[in-house]
Amino acid sequence: MSTDFQRAREALGARLRELRTEAHLTHRELAAGLSWAHSKISKLETGKQTASIADLEAWAGATGAPAALPELKNSLRRLETHYRSWRRQLVGGHKAVQEAALAEEEQAQTIRVYETSVIPGIFQTPDYARHLFTHSARLRRSPRDVEDAVRARMRRQDALYQRGQKYRVIIWEAALYAMMGGPEVMAGQLDRLAGIIGLSRTSSHCSRSALSGQLKYASLCCRIGKLDQFRQIKM
Repeated sequence: MSTDFQRAREALGARLRELRTEAHLTHRELAAGLSWAHSKISKLETGKQTASIADLEAWAGATGAPAALPELKNSLRRLETHYRSWRRQLVGGHKAVQEAALAEEEQAQTIRVYETSVIPGIFQTPDYARHLFTHSARLRRSPRDVEDAVRARMRRQDALYQRGQKYRVIIWEAALYAMMGGPEVMAGQLDRLAGIIGLSRTSSHCSRSALSGQLKYASLCCRIGKLDQFRQIKM
């Protein structure tokens, strides 16, 4: 998903959190008042889930801030505009999107990345990236330029070994458990990630995790087919 879209979703989430705290409500209190799952409150506030109009109306009412509803709806409209823009970019295929990202990154000195569900593109192996592009093309019915997109993404990784750029990356623990492309693909990807951690130009953090030893053990479980053990690794 585009950076602009995610930033807009996070900004909306921050505003929702502000309304909740101003109303002196905890996550659980608001969830109980709306008859929602506690996790939904957290996902909306952190930008991991897109709110609907009904969600915004319920939130504004429950926090005693009906006057904030027009502002919230405008934020949602802007968010939807970013999403449509992303869909238009994909009309030309994934290769064009990767090349546009490369052009932007070449102008940057420090690149900050936060990923919740997959390994960041700058760290991906060709097989891992191939699986994601194939799935995305099928899901969004975009042009099947998978191999060109993979090559373009790999070119973006050249910057990891060049002077002048730094990467600050946070990966949510769930990304290490999501089985993308099967055990062999994940084994290679986790080995790749473990090797990148020591690069001088990268600063990587996996939330709630001590990475290197855990990743190598997870990778070993993938290689020998012990998927149950892989899923049970405690980060």
